[in-house]
Amino acid sequence: MPDDLRLTPAEAVQLAQRLIDEGRPFHAHEVFEAVWKASPSAQRDLWQGLAQIAVGLTHARRGNGRGAVALLRRGAAAVGRYVPAAADDRGALPDALDPAEVRAAATGLADLIAARGLGAVTADDFRLKLGAVREV
Repeated sequence: MPDDLRLTPAEAVQLAQRLIDEGRPFHAHEVFEAVWKASPSAQRDLWQGLAQIAVGLTHARRGNGRGAVALLRRGAAAVGRYVPAAADDRGALPDALDPAEVRAAATGLADLIAARGLGAVTADDFRLKLGAVREV
């Protein structure tokens, strides 16, 4: 990913979902990090949390269960802290992004890995859904 990557939030979610689906969560992390750094302060926890979740997926794919659980939970907590301060803040987010769904999915995956290990994780589990992502 280029250092000067500029995407709208909707484009970022669409691209990150594609990267996650393709098994490239670290690249999704870079997409989220770019948006996080350019986002209004009211949204930074959300985008940082999404980046942390993508790193958690990266740890899981690389066989680091402990790191995966820690980052998935940390990211889910950050996403869970996001509360739109005003309609304008929520309006700036893509409709396809569902923070509650992302938080639940990341927490569920962390719980699965913690309880049963990475061997219990399926290929579909690695394709964590960000919501109802659709073409923009």
